[in-house]
Amino acid sequence: MTIKRMENVGVVVEDLEAAVAFFVELGMELEGETTVDGQWAARISGFDEIRLDVAMVRTPDGHSRLELMRFHTPAAVGAAPNAPANTLGIRRILFSVDDIDEVLGRLRAHGAELVGGLEQIENSYRFCYVRGPEGIIVALAQELG
Repeated sequence: MTIKRMENVGVVVEDLEAAVAFFVELGMELEGETTVDGQWAARISGFDEIRLDVAMVRTPDGHSRLELMRFHTPAAVGAAPNAPANTLGIRRILFSVDDIDEVLGRLRAHGAELVGGLEQIENSYRFCYVRGPEGIIVALAQELG
């Protein structure tokens, strides 16, 4: 048996409101928000107790989702917020965009900064990494031609 699809990628953040605003500005749609607690959630996660706020955002085509989570109990465990792109673990999320310059302009208003440079890869793509809220690296790719 094979998998049917990937449902979402979970991202733990301290400032849920800022993370939602960033990804909505990128072009994702807020699907919903809720608070999760209870023994079933604690057992799944391996904790004695759990309470967190969750916001689900999806791409406009409805195929990809990010589950943005802010933990209250237990408290989130810190990590290096400006870890480089070669750090072990999930390091970046890639989005295809229509106009990379326009998207960068909008995201800068939410504190996004280029990690390196905006590069053109031959005649096929313009590509960059930006660091968003909580140090999340978001890759942007604009197909050319």
